[in-house]
Amino acid sequence: MKLTFRKENLLNAVNIVLKAVPSKTTMTILQCILIDAESDTIRLTGNDTELGIETKAEGEIREHGKIALEARLFSEIIRKLSGEDDIILESDEKLATTIRSGKALFRIQGRDPEEFSYIPHIERDHYICISEYTLKEIIRQTIFSISANDSNRMMTGEYMKVEGNRLSLTALDGHRMSVRNVVLKNALSDVSAILPGKSLNEISRILGDNIDSDVLIFFDEGHAMFEFGDTVIVTRLIDGEYFRVSQMISRDYATRVVINRQQFLSEIDKASIFIRENDKRPVVFRITDADLEVRLKSSFGSLNSEIPVQKTGNDLMIGFNPAFFMDALRNIDDEEVTLYMMNPKSPCFIRDEEEKYIYLILPVNFNPEDV
Repeated sequence: MKLTFRKENLLNAVNIVLKAVPSKTTMTILQCILIDAESDTIRLTGNDTELGIETKAEGEIREHGKIALEARLFSEIIRKLSGEDDIILESDEKLATTIRSGKALFRIQGRDPEEFSYIPHIERDHYICISEYTLKEIIRQTIFSISANDSNRMMTGEYMKVEGNRLSLTALDGHRMSVRNVVLKNALSDVSAILPGKSLNEISRILGDNIDSDVLIFFDEGHAMFEFGDTVIVTRLIDGEYFRVSQMISRDYATRVVINRQQFLSEIDKASIFIRENDKRPVVFRITDADLEVRLKSSFGSLNSEIPVQKTGNDLMIGFNPAFFMDALRNIDDEEVTLYMMNPKSPCFIRDEEEKYIYLILPVNFNPEDV
């Protein structure tokens, strides 16, 4: 095999597939990138069996063939090259590989490409169509609510549900929940699937910001495939039945508050100055007719500040983990947000009138004498 690339083209393709290469594994072949130039297209693939990424690399095929190369080593070599000269990649029958650019010459040993696992084939019967920008945004606006603890695997993924032309993406960790609802460009059938949070994180890093570029998402019983531009990503789905999200969402409330989002976020952020790592001290909201008072008291100091609000219903004093509130507020673009609460023991809902977003945050107990 003999191939020629411009550095930026090869490095871009390597960086994309590198996201599917595991840092640790007992199967060393999985730590390789497959370079396949047996057809008229050069394709690079990374696959850790949970997440597989294949992308096209622009280059010239002088001799057809394929090779598996150790991913981290190969990427570091490409990174170190100057970029002024073309990169010539050549492998012989014994898999010995040379990488040449200008006066630089690297020699590495390749692996048998037949040992490498190609990404699973998925039929293109069931799919949805969404813009790259929109998919990237709804992942960003929900992914922070997945659980980092894999003791409950369902909570490490996000629930994607499609009904008609409406897509809902949900994440929860037992203390909070994030829901985003969008209208799709096209959907051939209703779908529900639990997508691993790790895979969605990597997908969002590859996606562009172009609202005019589409992503096609295909499904089968065990996998989802994302296809956009020159890249195909396949992820294994989390098996099982997701939580009954609709039963967790209440439209009843005893206290409704409309508040400036940026001012609210700023005051909670100020309060968090007095919280140290592993300190579970809550931020307390005291809601009256005209104001929402933000209170926090710790051994390092205290803060009391007031924000004007529009309130409907009962006065209320309620406590929350401040980080959970800041995560939600940072991922809302509206100038004002509306909070819906029932009592100090019931969850707070942050949602807009069209329910394009719904954030649920559970309250925490506190001693009123301590605030």
